[in-house]
Amino acid sequence: MPDATDTTHRTFVSYIDRTREFYQAQGYSRAYQWAHFADVPFASLAKPLAQCRATVVTTASPIPEQPLVEGVLRGDKQVWSGATEKRPESLYTADLAWDKGATHTEDIHSFLPIARLEEFVASGRIGSLAARFHGVPTDYSQRRTREDDAPEILRRCREDGVDIALLVPL
Repeated sequence: MPDATDTTHRTFVSYIDRTREFYQAQGYSRAYQWAHFADVPFASLAKPLAQCRATVVTTASPIPEQPLVEGVLRGDKQVWSGATEKRPESLYTADLAWDKGATHTEDIHSFLPIARLEEFVASGRIGSLAARFHGVPTDYSQRRTREDDAPEILRRCREDGVDIALLVPL
């Protein structure tokens, strides 16, 4: 039986094309350059998932009215951390470049899924949840992300004894 798929129209969202078009519409003179690595900077787990401590790293920002981190204001481009136990009801996302016509950020669990991770801890699927979650700014400089923000996130994760970091970018 022949394939009846209509190949004249896309049936998926091409985020690479949409991102390229979005940046062009914003007036950037150069197309967005996607990060790529010859060697993938990830490793296999050293122990079973049920024994691992997990955390979340998001690109959303604190809302100034919520006391997450002293001295961190909306718009600051710095790594920040918040207490997992006192997680916020919302975070600031309006300044980030995501397709606001196709989706929303009204459900904090979609980009700060701490409650789901707590369910996994309760069921024994993962060992524990770190005391802190972390935020990293979206930055158009891959160099700053690679040389400044990523090492700081790694330092904080090691300080917290984290085995797994769930990266949730917007």
